[in-house]
Amino acid sequence: MREAFYGAHRFDQFARRSALSEPVVAAQLRHLVREGLLEQRPYKEPGQRSRNEYVLTEKGRDLFVALVGLMQWGDRWLAPEGAPIELSHSGCAEAAHVELRCDAGHRLELDEVVVNGAPRRAARRPKGTR
Repeated sequence: MREAFYGAHRFDQFARRSALSEPVVAAQLRHLVREGLLEQRPYKEPGQRSRNEYVLTEKGRDLFVALVGLMQWGDRWLAPEGAPIELSHSGCAEAAHVELRCDAGHRLELDEVVVNGAPRRAARRPKGTR
C-alpha cells in the first residue's frame, strides 16, 4: 500500500520500489485487489502487449488517513532523531498531518469524544475450542 500511496501503478514499480521478489509482489497485489484496496486497469504501451496497472480504490484511499496517523505516532514516539519522511500540502508546502474533527470542524481531544451505541461483544466459543 505504501508504494501505491507514493505513486506506483505498475507491477515493475511495485517490485523495484519494495525490493521484494516478483512472486511476493504478485501475491500481495492479488491480495490487495481481492480486498478491494486496489483495482486493476488495463493499459498498453505502443508495441507492447496489454498489461494491468494497479489503482487505489476509494477504500484504499481511505486507508491513507489511518496509515498517516500511525506514521505520525511513530514519528513522535519512536523517532527521536526526527521523522524519516515528511508529508506536505502540494498547494502551499505546509506540513500535512492527521487530526480528529467533528462535522462542525472542531478539533477533538480524547476526553471530548463520546462513544455512541453499544459496543459489540465477542462471540463466545464453546469450552475446549480455539
